[in-house]
Amino acid sequence: MFQTLKKAWGVPEIRKKILYTLLMIVIFRFGSAVTVPFLNPEVVKTWMADKASNGNFLDYLNTLTGGALSKATVFSLSITPFINASIIMQLLTYALPPLERMRDEGEEGRKKIDKITAVVAMVLAFVMSYAYYITLKRMDDGNGGYAVKFLSGAEGYFAMAVIIFCFVAGAMIVVWMGNRISDKGIGNGISMLLFAGIAARFPVDAGTLLTLTKDNPSKYLFVTIGYVLFIIAEIAFIVFMNEAERRIPIQYAKRVVGRKQYGGQKTHIPIKVIMSGVMPIIFAMSLMSLPQTIQLFAGEPTKAEGFYYHFCHFFNTRSFSYAVIYFLLIIGFNYFYVSIQYNPVEIANNLRQSNGGIPGIRPGKPTSDYIQRVLNKISLVGAIFLGIVAVIPIFISMADPQLSSLSMGGTTILIAVSVALETTRVLESHMMMRHHKGFLK
Repeated sequence: MFQTLKKAWGVPEIRKKILYTLLMIVIFRFGSAVTVPFLNPEVVKTWMADKASNGNFLDYLNTLTGGALSKATVFSLSITPFINASIIMQLLTYALPPLERMRDEGEEGRKKIDKITAVVAMVLAFVMSYAYYITLKRMDDGNGGYAVKFLSGAEGYFAMAVIIFCFVAGAMIVVWMGNRISDKGIGNGISMLLFAGIAARFPVDAGTLLTLTKDNPSKYLFVTIGYVLFIIAEIAFIVFMNEAERRIPIQYAKRVVGRKQYGGQKTHIPIKVIMSGVMPIIFAMSLMSLPQTIQLFAGEPTKAEGFYYHFCHFFNTRSFSYAVIYFLLIIGFNYFYVSIQYNPVEIANNLRQSNGGIPGIRPGKPTSDYIQRVLNKISLVGAIFLGIVAVIPIFISMADPQLSSLSMGGTTILIAVSVALETTRVLESHMMMRHHKGFLK
């Protein structure tokens, strides 16, 4: 990867794209440090340090935003509304015929879907901003200080409007910057900003490990070394699984037209092990966040008995029951996401129309059944891998609560590695296009 970056930096056109991408990332990080008016960032930071921990949904959102959520900055929502809107539109594309027809229209249809996605993202940004404002109103430091400086009267309504519109404007600016990176920079802009937000948390985690090692070297020196080695091994395993694929052999029939013979080629259908990416984890995390959201608004249980207490204890992010349900949901959502992406019947029909087939398998339904069996096996392997990666931070926090604040590992490492590999492939494709001689040379 570093060799690819070195070669790409030597090409003037690609260097301009890289510098433009870095400029947008710098602006993104600058916006993540600008506090919204009428808010007390110290109260927000103290409250979030207590509530956004142990790998819960607030901690997950804070990690995706690079810590901006816990600072109540302009970019507190970051790309979260756009990601949610993209997921919703992706699912609706397979459910609603009008959207499906737009998808099949090619480039023009994709532009229409992108515009609808932007509108949905704005609506979600307003909803999330209002929900975050309600949460901010309840934040206090226990000494009479509140996160929102004006809570009632005309000043309170004006402060509410300014805070909400700042959050919405920040989310839309982030989407605009992501689109500009996609047009003039390197790679997918939204993914690059997501990577920048996650990478911004890594120095904080390194500082946490150093502090723990300094305060208690006899215990955390070997823990820190082991944790770093574990992260390196996890990155290597993620790279291996990200590139792994199952290749189904395809043989095309020979046919003679005049004096020429066509067909007869041998190729394959590649099926990636991690076909769905991190989407199953995001779906499972969204569903598992509902009990925590209820607890956030309803408050902690006052008695160590009753249904509400056992409900909160069962869905505690550091409980074994939470990890098991989370793991099973990831497996289920992985099968669901693969099923809407991959259609074995359509693949079998396309192979039969192009005079192709799988050696030893009859065309038609036997071919689709064979592809479905392969998909089920591959999906199970990918789902188990995603589930293990997602629950690793839960078991680490169960083993040592001091390590629960670390964001390195699990889903964040998976996202960061996937974006890095995709960006490397984009750079290699740019260099290949530049150095390709073409047919006229």
